[in-house]
Amino acid sequence: MLHTRIRELRLSRGMEQAQLAALVGVRRETIGRLEKGQYNPSLKLAMDIAHVFGLTVEDIFTFTDET
Repeated sequence: MLHTRIRELRLSRGMEQAQLAALVGVRRETIGRLEKGQYNPSLKLAMDIAHVFGLTVEDIFTFTDET
């Protein structure tokens, strides 16, 4: 399962979902789904989001194996 810090990071910077979406070239709904763990990003999208926040992909996304 995907766990993400996108919402936390976005809010700490006073950023709306639509603003982040525009910066990385996706729809606002995609950011919402990412924040809820309902969407697994492509490697490019994950890297683009990490770049916006000045962090690594590993700082923002973690995956756990749910068995």
